[in-house]
Amino acid sequence: MTARIERPLSPHLQTYRWTLTMALSIVHRVTGVALYFGTLLLAWWLISAALGPTAYAHVQAFTSSFLGRLIVFGYTWALLHHLFSGIRHFVWDLGYGFKANEREAMTWGALIGGISLTVLFWIAAYAIGGGR
Repeated sequence: MTARIERPLSPHLQTYRWTLTMALSIVHRVTGVALYFGTLLLAWWLISAALGPTAYAHVQAFTSSFLGRLIVFGYTWALLHHLFSGIRHFVWDLGYGFKANEREAMTWGALIGGISLTVLFWIAAYAIGGGR
């Protein structure tokens, strides 16, 4: 019989106290994956525009629906959040922003910046497009 080797347990998510920085690092990865799928929608839109009015009308019908607008809104937020969070990670890669107060400020900045710019973008789009 082989003796069982006792090994220490690795820390896991239940051990750590959740912080906003941890949560947004995970959200950064999730938005990166979401951008892959959203880019398929963007490609569908561009290809349909090249194929002609009938194909374009199908895409417009989808993106004009409640579900379509919700998906495009989510794609807009994912894009802008990923941008701001990517800038935050870039600053860290340069060796800055590791003090607790700097880390918190950049994390809140990425969160608020992504949400605010998304809302402002959509308000501007509705104002310019006449609510279409």
